[in-house]
Amino acid sequence: MAGSRTGIWLIGAKGGVATTTIVGLLALKKGLTETVGLVSELKQFEHLDLAQWNDIVIGGHDIRDVSLLDEAYKMVFESRAIDGRLVEKIKDDLTALDGNIHDGTLINAGKKITEFAHAKLQSLKETPREAVDRLKGHITDFATSNRLDNVVVVNISSTEPPVDGAQFPKSWKELEPQLASNDCKLPASSLYGIATLELGYAFINFTPSLGTAIDALDDLAKSKGTCHMGHDGKTGETLLKSTLAPMFANRNFKVMSWVGHNIFGNMDAKVLDDPENKKTKAVSKDRLLSKIFGYTPQTLVTIENIDSMGDWKTAWDHIHFQGFLGTPMVMQFIWQGADSLLAAPLVIDLARFADLARRSGCTGLQTQLSCFFKSPLGTEENDFAKQFQMLEEWTETLKS
Repeated sequence: MAGSRTGIWLIGAKGGVATTTIVGLLALKKGLTETVGLVSELKQFEHLDLAQWNDIVIGGHDIRDVSLLDEAYKMVFESRAIDGRLVEKIKDDLTALDGNIHDGTLINAGKKITEFAHAKLQSLKETPREAVDRLKGHITDFATSNRLDNVVVVNISSTEPPVDGAQFPKSWKELEPQLASNDCKLPASSLYGIATLELGYAFINFTPSLGTAIDALDDLAKSKGTCHMGHDGKTGETLLKSTLAPMFANRNFKVMSWVGHNIFGNMDAKVLDDPENKKTKAVSKDRLLSKIFGYTPQTLVTIENIDSMGDWKTAWDHIHFQGFLGTPMVMQFIWQGADSLLAAPLVIDLARFADLARRSGCTGLQTQLSCFFKSPLGTEENDFAKQFQMLEEWTETLKS
């Protein structure tokens, strides 16, 4: 891929995950950090023609009027998750990148997300079609001005309230006219997806929001010869669930209940403090157990905003299971990690793999990327080991 330039366009470009992703990419470009945490840098993937650090250009959409440098310093001083000496070495690059970030859209994003947007964007009136065309203009200008060969759009914005995807037509031809009306129920995450797919670029939905998880947008992707995948990045507690649950299933233990309590205090936590937004996330975190077990144990998932935690998410899980002779037993674990630092390398991985998929002629849903998601689209497989095998098998087909 020598000389090929790839754009990574981040939705929610000044949030904690995006800021950490950008800091990471800049650090990788300058040789200031190792590749620990990056799946795409594992030895079994070294034969792939992946985008190289110096060939990646960053841009995005956001709804807040803040600077990347200020957000990076929040990760240093408020969340205590990034080394301030690293930010000092790239602060000029962060300031320069502010020019690549433009206003997103608030259409059907929900009241909690709208509260965080700057006043001018809150007062903007446009139809969904007008919003899509405006977003497309930003991405097109970005690709043209930076002489990019490809762009991958990754949605890492705040979680929207739940939307019933069944209300929308199954074909793009039927759905597209609805964009002209302000009564259109498509959320902002789907409008970003439409803008991306109409341009023929790949779209990754790292959030539990609707995004491109409806048949009509898969139809659009295929008609444009591009690809997409989602949703909800699997970074911490659910990663452990998808690893541990198969152990219980394969040992024929009966899980009677699985309770998970999550506390953290970043921007995502503040948005999820709203019951509607929280509902979307809780459902995504909880659904894989029944798919792995083949039955539904009693479950409870709580997500609470604790300001003092900052970006440090703590999850405590209590698993009550039945062993031989009906004897009840318990497994408990505590998982603590910097939320944005768990997510950021996966965002980079997904952008690189999606870029490769599009260049390789892949269209529609990319189920080989299922291991990165809590609720992977297009597949019922939720066992992490089997999902990872799907990724390895796909990359084997790309060997020259």
